[in-house]
Amino acid sequence: FKGGDTCEYLLSSGRFLGEKVWQPHSCMMHKYKNSEAKNCLIDKHVVFLGDSRIRQLFYSFIKLINPQVKEEGNKHGNIPFEDKSASIKVDFLWYPEVNGSMRQRIKSWTEGSVAKPHIIVAGAATWSIKIHNGSNEALTQYKINITSIAPLLEKLAKSSDVYWVLQDPVYEDILSESRKMITNEKIDAYNEAAVRILNSSSRNSKAKVKVFSVSKLIAQETIMKSADGLHLPESSRDTNAMILMNVYCNKIMKPIDGSCCQPQPPLTLIQKLAFCFFTLSIIGYLIINFIHRNNFRKNKSCTDLESGEEKKPAISTPNVSTLEMLLHSFCKLGLIMTYFYLCDRANLFMKENKFYTHSSFFIPIVYILVLGVFYTENTKETKVLNREQTDEWKGWMQLVILIYHISGASTFLPVYMHIRVLVAAYLFQTGYGHFSYFWIKGDFGVYRVCQVLFRLNFLVVVLCIVMDRPYQFYYFVPLVTVWFMIIYATLAIWPQIVQKKANGNCLWYFGLLLKLICLLTCIYFLSYSQGAFEKIFSFWPLSKCFELNGNVYEWWFRWKLDRYVVFHGMLFAFIYLALQKYQMISEGKGDPLFSNRVSNVVLFISIVSFLTYSIWASSCKNKTECNELHPSVSVVQILAFILIRNIPGYVRSVYSSFFAWFGKISLELFICQYHIWLAADTKGILVLIPGYPMFNVLVSTFIFVCVAHEISQITNDLAQIVVPKDNSTLLKRLLCIAGFFSGLLLFSAVQDQSRH
Repeated sequence: FKGGDTCEYLLSSGRFLGEKVWQPHSCMMHKYKNSEAKNCLIDKHVVFLGDSRIRQLFYSFIKLINPQVKEEGNKHGNIPFEDKSASIKVDFLWYPEVNGSMRQRIKSWTEGSVAKPHIIVAGAATWSIKIHNGSNEALTQYKINITSIAPLLEKLAKSSDVYWVLQDPVYEDILSESRKMITNEKIDAYNEAAVRILNSSSRNSKAKVKVFSVSKLIAQETIMKSADGLHLPESSRDTNAMILMNVYCNKIMKPIDGSCCQPQPPLTLIQKLAFCFFTLSIIGYLIINFIHRNNFRKNKSCTDLESGEEKKPAISTPNVSTLEMLLHSFCKLGLIMTYFYLCDRANLFMKENKFYTHSSFFIPIVYILVLGVFYTENTKETKVLNREQTDEWKGWMQLVILIYHISGASTFLPVYMHIRVLVAAYLFQTGYGHFSYFWIKGDFGVYRVCQVLFRLNFLVVVLCIVMDRPYQFYYFVPLVTVWFMIIYATLAIWPQIVQKKANGNCLWYFGLLLKLICLLTCIYFLSYSQGAFEKIFSFWPLSKCFELNGNVYEWWFRWKLDRYVVFHGMLFAFIYLALQKYQMISEGKGDPLFSNRVSNVVLFISIVSFLTYSIWASSCKNKTECNELHPSVSVVQILAFILIRNIPGYVRSVYSSFFAWFGKISLELFICQYHIWLAADTKGILVLIPGYPMFNVLVSTFIFVCVAHEISQITNDLAQIVVPKDNSTLLKRLLCIAGFFSGLLLFSAVQDQSRH
């Protein structure tokens, strides 16, 4: 539990991750862009008041608004800055000493005749030490002067944000002769005086002068790189400026990855209703459980005193009723969702920014791959992409993606491109799996569709309600859901072509290929017609599902990025099942997939293709250009992997049960990581145990995996209840679900109106 105020931590404590990334204690710092800084500071007046160190901070601050600004002008005079497009005024006022002149300027803002600045950043001391040669009398005078201006600053703090910047340490070894009297001992004495005197008259008041002491910590790490021993290097003062921006702007802009200084979001109407529902479920389950326990005690076996044997109860324990199973599932789910909310919405636990290093990504990858090999078992069947093998594939891919997310490896382009292939491989399996099922089984019934849709979407719908996030925020689930419906529509519309029908007449194979060509044409058209795509998904209520930040661009981008790979999966399934039907491949235990010569040639080509793709991905220099090529070429590495994994008979006959276990809960792992393993909607890392990064990851990972496994069990249990096989019962349930979503849309509209 972090305790205290995150603003206070942001201004006073933190550490460096690497050389340049500053990590505040307990919270995440947002990196503001120029446009965001302008939006935050629109119509604002900011004043920097002090010496040359404050002037440096002033320049770093205005460069966040306009990076083209150059550090020029009178160094020992006032420097104005104005951005007319956003009506922002930022002034530097030269007051190198805390004296009567500074007091007079501050007093003028308190009297009302002059407009008060919205933000005041002040600080000075080194000139007093230098001019008076570090004498004790100068320190005494400094205390008197700061005592006289403290009440004025505190008065200003009631209507403006006032910051007093403590003095940074100096690098005494390289100070010039004229500055040798500025020692760290003297600076500490001046800082101690400032901290003791400021806010002394308003200890219990909310309006306080904010002491900017974090600059000292930053300077301790970086002052050795100073050019003159007095002034901070540019990277350090840029960090200070970014901290100032976070302190003031986070509560206004509310960036997802800027948890410092952000208040806890208020509960929405839908969240309150969800809380009531889960509370009632818990109470209901406890009541039923209590009644059952009482009945069990009445019928409990008693010990025969003569023989000492236990007699069996006359009445057996009744089976668990549907209502009890339903309440039990919602009871567990309610407790789990409470944990979700506390982790990522309640500002209860600490959050930290990600920081990428090669070791933080590659060492865990090597570790889990070695671990996976130790859990090798024989498969039940030796077909290509059998169930154990696909679970294993999903499992190791999901673990790699999780490590990619927590390590912040998206900043390293070669890793990013390989992870894109893993996401594409998931979608490839979607195309392969669902096509195979419909082609072989010929089951296009409503029950099958509802089962798949429920299992895919249940957790995400609950999280949308509890975490107050749009459906499109969990982009992968909308993606696989839409592709499942596209596969279903392609095969279910007239004429329905399935394997049984095609076996009777080979012409049906050409009919199916014609359907696949039509699907490919539609995909190609939509991928190059953003307007048409956005029109389709901008109709209400589809827009409520696929909009993010007020538009469907993000959905179009995600769909377009892997637009062909599901089609590739369907085509691969069709070709493979045709080869299997006509016995053109051998799938016996230990047998190579083709004849020895053909297997060796295809295996060699696959290995070369796999490595060629990796070399190309590793040489990528531009993410946009590589993303353009990715949809067309990602299938190369996917097919190469499938052939390498399945051509040798021995390799096809074994699998890793370790990876397969994770593969069975891969969807839950992917979704749960957003809030209870990562933090701030994947932008940061959840910190349950501060100060011990490795131990924290172990504990949070254990909880995260257990929760994902439990949610998978809950989803399976509820799927049996909510989606029954009986058509008439299923129709009633579907009407109830339609009513639920109608109510959800209504409450959502009420929420949106109240927000506006």
